[in-house]
Amino acid sequence: MIIKVIDKELAWQLRHKVMWPNKPFDFIKIEEDNEGTHYGLFEGEELVSVVSLFVQGEQAQFRKFATLTTYQKRGFGSQLLNHVLDEATRTGIKRIYCNARVSKASFYEKFGFSKVGVTFNKSGKDYILMERYLSK
Repeated sequence: MIIKVIDKELAWQLRHKVMWPNKPFDFIKIEEDNEGTHYGLFEGEELVSVVSLFVQGEQAQFRKFATLTTYQKRGFGSQLLNHVLDEATRTGIKRIYCNARVSKASFYEKFGFSKVGVTFNKSGKDYILMERYLSK
């Protein structure tokens, strides 16, 4: 297993396959992709998990966190999220947050994230803002 920075185009492929396979390919792209850092976790030669990190001063948002279905619940996503949290801490990020699918909120709570605000619906899915404060 290896984690490395990848091109946004690689992230797009996995995002589409996992998150929104029934939507047009461009649906998974976001405006900020050119400014983000995209991380990929590889098992051998296969890209199995991706996440994109967007830094704004001392805070960062991670978005489009996806793991191939056949690799879910095997620790790959946890390893990738831990890597991103370590990178964020190392670079001086004080607060990291995401818009988590409500059905995945308990996953993020295991990493010290807390729910903030109320749920909202986007593209037919329920989300909640979750955040964590980091320290060096």
